Amino acid sequence: MPSQLAALTCTLGILGLLYLHRDPSVRTSRALWIPVVWLLIAASRNVSEWLQLSGPTDNVERYMEGSPVDRDVLAVLMFLGVLVLTRRIAYVRSIVAANTPLALYFLYCCISVLWSDFPLISLKRWFRSLGDVIMVVVMITDPFPLAAVQRVFAQVGSILIPASLLFIRYFPDLGRAYGLDGSLYWTGVATGKNSLGMLCLIFGIAAVWRLCLNSEVTSKAVRRRRHFADATLLIMSLWLLWIADSKTSLCSFFLIGALLVGVHRYMFMRRPAIVRLCILTLIAASFSVLFLGIGGAALTTIGRDPTLTGRTDMWHLVLQFVVNPWVGAGYESFWMGQRLADITRINGGGNQAHNGYLEVYLNLGWLGIIILGILLATSYRKVMRAVAASSEFFALRLAYFVLAIIYNFTEGSFKMMSPVWISFLLSIIAPPTWFAGHHSSVTYSLPGRRSTAATSPEEQHSHAG
Repeated sequence: MPSQLAALTCTLGILGLLYLHRDPSVRTSRALWIPVVWLLIAASRNVSEWLQLSGPTDNVERYMEGSPVDRDVLAVLMFLGVLVLTRRIAYVRSIVAANTPLALYFLYCCISVLWSDFPLISLKRWFRSLGDVIMVVVMITDPFPLAAVQRVFAQVGSILIPASLLFIRYFPDLGRAYGLDGSLYWTGVATGKNSLGMLCLIFGIAAVWRLCLNSEVTSKAVRRRRHFADATLLIMSLWLLWIADSKTSLCSFFLIGALLVGVHRYMFMRRPAIVRLCILTLIAASFSVLFLGIGGAALTTIGRDPTLTGRTDMWHLVLQFVVNPWVGAGYESFWMGQRLADITRINGGGNQAHNGYLEVYLNLGWLGIIILGILLATSYRKVMRAVAASSEFFALRLAYFVLAIIYNFTEGSFKMMSPVWISFLLSIIAPPTWFAGHHSSVTYSLPGRRSTAATSPEEQHSHAG
């Protein structure tokens, strides 16, 4: 098939998926296009990369300086997001009050700018990191938060996943790349195979969640339409995960997918003791296989070697460049300047430690690790209370929370504009019962528009279904 015809077919397929996912009965705010665009960028490539704008030719300089176009686009999205939230200020206050540990983490990140070697760049990155929070809050303060989350993740997945297939097959200059050893790997709309795997993981899990919710829709025609759309996305995600050879994402998908389906489908698995056992088992099993050498055959089965494809070598290397073990190099400051140049010269490339906890240690030190631990502990309690509330959103919150813990064992994703970080924020920011009918007679949307929400949990459920 000619590439132009393939592009047209893919475009029609994307439009078809968006059409099948629509739900005219739910009047979510038009403001949702803001987090949709943000996620489209975060899960694929920067705007400057899509436009192929020229920039610094040196990788170190390009990573540090960024692009004015990207800064402007993201700044506009953040401004619009803040503008929307000013119309929802009462709910924003309740969210802030419910997330003191997260606020503490961001406050410490901001303070750490003071000891960064590049304070201006560090401060810019900190401001950009606030955009992830703004987008999540825009979603969950929508008049119909459950439908809003479904819609945003369905729309982004329906665009990026088919587009990745198109790029890989028909536009190799966009969808394929070569490693330092000359090996060919698939990138799709992302910037690397691991980024492609992360994309498919996050939106594939969301597709599994929607499939679970679709089974509760009373209208047979609507149920079939949504089942077809989400099953199609799920199949494409699995195929991309397989060919991308991103082992972390592939294994995480099956572990977290099984947890999500289990707690959603079987009532006995929602018992606190069972949920805690499942969480502990998944985390302990992953940690033991990866770091303690227990079940070494499992590593061989999934194609990993004892060095975790060179990750352990990277871990030993970056520890030699630790700036300050207690407070780190400053927010998002470790991979800059001469350190980045030296590590690139020794290792051949890279701008992350491939371990989220080590990444936090390098940038924020032991104090940052302690605050992150407090955040994870308090977030665990919040997610468990959401499970007890058994709202429609609890299964995805649990899945994304556990996913963030496991995924960061071998990838650095506690960082701005990472889909794993954004999904983690989505799982922890809302109060436990937020999706169980907290809105009543809400009237907000983009400035100049008004939208009325359901006044009871039953009405919200009937509209969302």
